[in-house]
Amino acid sequence: MPSNRFDQAKPFLTLAIVVVGWLIVPVAVKSLLRASFFELQAPISVSASHVRDLQEFWSLRAHSKQELIEAGRDLARINASYDLAVQQNTGLRTEIERLENLLRVPLQPAHRLEHARVVRRDFSAWWQRCTIRKGRNYGITVGAPVVFSGGVVGRITAVHAYTSTVELISSPGVRLAAVVEGDERPMSFQGGLNPTFGPARGIIEFVPIDIFASATSTKRLVTSGLGGVFPAGLTLGRVVKLEPSTDGLFKTGEVELDPRLSELTEVTVLVPVAEE
Repeated sequence: MPSNRFDQAKPFLTLAIVVVGWLIVPVAVKSLLRASFFELQAPISVSASHVRDLQEFWSLRAHSKQELIEAGRDLARINASYDLAVQQNTGLRTEIERLENLLRVPLQPAHRLEHARVVRRDFSAWWQRCTIRKGRNYGITVGAPVVFSGGVVGRITAVHAYTSTVELISSPGVRLAAVVEGDERPMSFQGGLNPTFGPARGIIEFVPIDIFASATSTKRLVTSGLGGVFPAGLTLGRVVKLEPSTDGLFKTGEVELDPRLSELTEVTVLVPVAEE
């Protein structure tokens, strides 16, 4: 009987020994082991990403000539509209620079655009992150903001040799200053506790009491530019619910994030450019 009890308790004793051993290991050794694990795992994820790109290429080759002609026409129309938008954007930037020089507005931090493919997405109760296919080899830095056509994706939390980890704005670990479109008063945005297969949502706090929003009358939430990490005016989501906070001085509410966050295939990293 004692032998049977010892055999039953052996897995728990082994687990306890492993946990205690890991706790007494120096922090430098833990960091080295963690970095080595990611570096060894990265080639597998990157190779799988390249294989998916190759599969997509051959699936496109299977389309008929008529479908390719129609796609080319649609692409030409989109390119024409983008050309016009680029010209308008150039004119607006010139006017903004002229006004900033007249008003002596401090220069905003400059960024270099680095486009990257998404290698893997990790959505669970513990993680809200994704891995991109660029790292130190392209000068990616920790803390750099990540965006896409719909607004903010998140920020870089870890950089490796050939990959980087992006913590999404749906993660509770992301907190930044935001403003409601058309209002200059800053408030606090934070990612929420999102279910694995549910829609991504965030939390907004310290909202002025004279701002109202509901599911039928939403408000666009954008970055404020405070802190110097995220440029001002980038979309965070839509405020769909507001209610008075416990102190009665402000409001708190929910922010509906872009559903495309869970299916991104390519993002843009805003790499800070060091001033000369």
